[in-house]
Amino acid sequence: MQHPALAEGHKILLPPLHIKLGLMKNFVKAMDQNGSAFKYMTEKFPRLIAAKIKEGVFVGPQIRKLFRDDMFNNLLQGDEKKAWDAPRLVSTNCLENIRAENYKELIEAMLSLYHRLGCNISIKIHMLHSQLDSFPDNYGMVSDEHGELFHKETATID
Repeated sequence: MQHPALAEGHKILLPPLHIKLGLMKNFVKAMDQNGSAFKYMTEKFPRLIAAKIKEGVFVGPQIRKLFRDDMFNNLLQGDEKKAWDAPRLVSTNCLENIRAENYKELIEAMLSLYHRLGCNISIKIHMLHSQLDSFPDNYGMVSDEHGELFHKETATID
């Protein structure tokens, strides 16, 4: 470690939703903005203004919709497809109530795919990578209920 930590690791906790939002934002910014998958996203969320889609500003329920959307998954190709599958695996195997035994390998693979795609690594993703060992085993059980309820209500408008 080059510099001492600014705060003790056990006192820092980013809710899983915030990490998921960071993963989505970085992925969308690196996508081909003229590709069919990006155009499909704009059609899937017609009430979301184009600027928000371009910047990757999505809420939790919208991300879950895209995770389950086979059509979106089929439109992605090459590195975009691999980089999309990686956060889905990380989200379900590391940021939920269950932490897979190979969670470190999943996160390392996701980071290398994001790097290959040209994604900028945000502080949220850097935090996930650098502080992974100090996250509690029940990490996914912590949630921002107020934010989740708000996001669920706004996502039903779409």
